[in-house]
Amino acid sequence: MTSNLERRAERHTRPTDVVTAVALCVCTLFGAQISTSESSPPRALWPAWILVLSGAAVLAARSHPRATLAAPATAAAVLTARGYLPSPLLLAPVMTALYWVAALTDSRTTNIYGSATVAVLVATSLAAAPLGDDFVLRTVGTILWLLLPVSLGGTSRFRRAYLESVKARAAHAERTREEEARLRVAEERMRIARELHDAVAHHMAVAHAQAGTAAHLATTQPDQTRKILADLVGTTTSALLELRATVGVLRHTADPVADPLAPTPGLDRLPELVAACASAGLAVTVTTEEEARPLSPGVDLTAYRIIQEALTNATKHAADHTARVRLRYDTSRLLITITNDGAAHDGALPPMPGGGYGLMGMRERAHSVGGELRAGPRPEGGFEVTAALPFQPHTPADAPAGRGPEESR
Repeated sequence: MTSNLERRAERHTRPTDVVTAVALCVCTLFGAQISTSESSPPRALWPAWILVLSGAAVLAARSHPRATLAAPATAAAVLTARGYLPSPLLLAPVMTALYWVAALTDSRTTNIYGSATVAVLVATSLAAAPLGDDFVLRTVGTILWLLLPVSLGGTSRFRRAYLESVKARAAHAERTREEEARLRVAEERMRIARELHDAVAHHMAVAHAQAGTAAHLATTQPDQTRKILADLVGTTTSALLELRATVGVLRHTADPVADPLAPTPGLDRLPELVAACASAGLAVTVTTEEEARPLSPGVDLTAYRIIQEALTNATKHAADHTARVRLRYDTSRLLITITNDGAAHDGALPPMPGGGYGLMGMRERAHSVGGELRAGPRPEGGFEVTAALPFQPHTPADAPAGRGPEESR
């Protein structure tokens, strides 16, 4: 009920202020006639009309709270100095003005204006009748009646500030939620782009090398050509299967009749990768040091994709058509090194077609599981990619710092 009245008063401020002013005028007229056994108000009521008219100043309280307090406070001081008893009815205009000062200004301003008003009215009231049975009413009563609207106004100010802060936090949370949603969409697009690149680029590079070799040997070694073409069919089939599995993620739903996705590739498929590279003319040697440790699915996929991309680059650029893969299981992480030999080209390898997104994707993959990756030409020739991946993924913020300069290939 109270909240409904407050909402209506906030929607119709002018009618509310007019009704309040009329009520204050009536209260003042009644308050001017209140007396005690030893104190009676002056017979003439015309001075009370000064305070009655000053009560109309509350119409401007919302816009000028400080100036509004001056008129009823001055009029009340004149009346109490003439012997009128400072009852709550007589002080109603002053109390209303104090409420608006406390509700619409800061605490420092409220304390200054409130203290000054209380001190003036208590002093003028005691000056008219210093002793008597109404001494407590003129002192303690006046202080309590005037502190009441100050307290209510301060509570109203704090409540309004709290509601505004709640609205601001809600708006901020809404903006943050939208930004987080956009960030997740961008991250998902980046992840899908990496998957598509890794799934397609490797198989297409191997297929290109196989087709070129087959074309070169078609007239001189037909048997070898037929074997390479058979491997080419297997390569393109693998490419189609991986592409289907990756694209299937985009339209995968909770539909029970949807086709199941292919299993996520990992280091267990490394022999197939080595065989595909061998059919494309790249001899790959894999060395494993220390006892193999179980990897989380995310790290297993990351390790496979890094080796796949590095061997794809070696298929394109390795001068001696050889590559070495070394897997070392350390105490808490997997160390991967992919090296290919060959003559250096003025300190760097030839630029890679496509803008070098492969190395960018490898770094992003390593960082996404809390690892690190370095790649660049070797001083003695060739190219080397090294990666350190934790057995269990963690946030990139926990990844080891201090990576050296990395060169894009």
